[in-house]
Amino acid sequence: MTIKILADDVISKIAAGEVIERPASVVKELIENAIDAGANEISIRVEDSGKKLIEVSDNGCGMNAEDLRNAIQRHATSKLRDADDLFHIHTLGFRGEALAAAGSVSRMTIRSRMASDLNGQKITVDSGNILGLKQESMPAGTIVSVENLFCNVPARLKFLKSDTTEKNQIDTLVSRYAMAYPSIHWQYTHNQRPVLATSGNGKAREVLASIYGIDVARQLLDVDLEEDNIHISGFISPVALTRSNRREMIFFVNGRWIQDIQLNSAVMRAYQSLIMVGRYPIVILSIEMDPEEIDVNVHPSKAEIRFRSADKVISAVHRSVRFGLVSQSPVPELSKPIQWQTWAENRSLMPNVSSAVSHPADEEENTDIGFPQTDPNSRTFRQENFVSPAGAVSHFPILRWIGQIGGTYILAEGPDGLYLIDQHAAHERVLFEELLNRPRDESISQILLDPEVVQLPPWQADLLEKNIPILEKLGFEIEPFGPSAFRIIAIPSIFKKGNPAAAIRSVVEDFEEDEEPLKAEIENLIAARVCKSMAVKGGQILSDEEQRALIRDLENCQNPRTCPHGRPTMIHLSINLLEQQFGRKGKI
Repeated sequence: MTIKILADDVISKIAAGEVIERPASVVKELIENAIDAGANEISIRVEDSGKKLIEVSDNGCGMNAEDLRNAIQRHATSKLRDADDLFHIHTLGFRGEALAAAGSVSRMTIRSRMASDLNGQKITVDSGNILGLKQESMPAGTIVSVENLFCNVPARLKFLKSDTTEKNQIDTLVSRYAMAYPSIHWQYTHNQRPVLATSGNGKAREVLASIYGIDVARQLLDVDLEEDNIHISGFISPVALTRSNRREMIFFVNGRWIQDIQLNSAVMRAYQSLIMVGRYPIVILSIEMDPEEIDVNVHPSKAEIRFRSADKVISAVHRSVRFGLVSQSPVPELSKPIQWQTWAENRSLMPNVSSAVSHPADEEENTDIGFPQTDPNSRTFRQENFVSPAGAVSHFPILRWIGQIGGTYILAEGPDGLYLIDQHAAHERVLFEELLNRPRDESISQILLDPEVVQLPPWQADLLEKNIPILEKLGFEIEPFGPSAFRIIAIPSIFKKGNPAAAIRSVVEDFEEDEEPLKAEIENLIAARVCKSMAVKGGQILSDEEQRALIRDLENCQNPRTCPHGRPTMIHLSINLLEQQFGRKGKI
């Protein structure tokens, strides 16, 4: 086989594939160039999830004609002079590949003017071919327009994800840089609709409010620690405010958004024993340190770096987060006296404190759905009125309630032994079957006296809007209420005491994990997600009657032994097993 030198256009496309992976890659490179240019105003305009148009404009230092000609060449940069500069980089960009790569797989136009010049310059590159340079009137700064991305690489287009996914990638990216640079005035639109806007006044918490909503931003705790020439600042969530995934654990090193497993682990160790397993905090941390202590030339996307003294950095992150939690976490307050009961009055040594204690705002864990009190006309608690999905009730033993263990499990006796019931999983199953099996002619919605407004990050808002029709079938009434905000007008009537805003946030988090659910089962899947978020939580103290009611409802379910996600609702300890354990029968 003969070895040949590749043609220049092939080389350019290969190089572009390393730098420009998807539309978000273009946005990232252009934003970093704008920041490096000293801009304090950056505008991002995107159409068709970046495939049709990506335009980034800034009021930075600009370029003259000569710089503009050089900027579109490969390995052309103003940020490096020799190899030694790689180990003390003070800018976000440094390789000089981004513009050349983007121009080789799109039609790219760059307009730029330095403040000292009377006129700006305009250059156009189409699939790597320079179409000309000419003067143009414009304000000081730079405007880069990338049109028809991957127009000459159709195979790359086929590998892009859905429009929603690609837009969410851009939403996430812009939001991250807005957090890292609160002194920059950001404006971001998609298909001419505003997605994100910040004031640029330097107040980081205001930026967080525009992304996560005021309620979440208000709860975040400050972090500020400096040791060993490492300065760590930012925000962390209290233990009551968590997420179902790690996506909101965000790190910046010298202004660069990075991803690092070790930093994630350091944060999780700081939260160890404070949050539930499978839950993750919101963390936005900025690490400032000597550029010579890090190596940013590790990955083409520049999203990974290496620390010269990784242990020092990891230790500093762990201590800063732990100190922030210990020093600022609020203490629960009593909203009313606890009604203590004697053993004779209530066969429990634990008081029912679920309504007496006012906890810190907890939108994710303590939705406090509760159970209605006994009502002879209540559909929820009348066995004879329940209709199973298959039209028949499963074979399930009648259970005798005994008590609650650890605020999480309900102990009951059956004819063949003991049953340990997971109250959260059991309530999920009850709500799921009731939600899907109500008669279609029966009203399933309950209008809220005071509609709730929930604000989501831009990348989550699209997911919710996409699934509103399914949620409406289940009894929710939701409408857009400004950029990335929604108003909840009605909820399914079975969720009488639920927290609608918390439920919606939790459901959207699950959407992130599975953005393209099975089309044939999408209604069931979303119903399961809703019920998971609205069900009573583990650790929530239930009254005796609430426990009995949950057991009765579970007995009426068609599939009582698992929750809608397949997790078991109970564990059975047979009489035979108990006798073997106590030595009444032969050993196991």
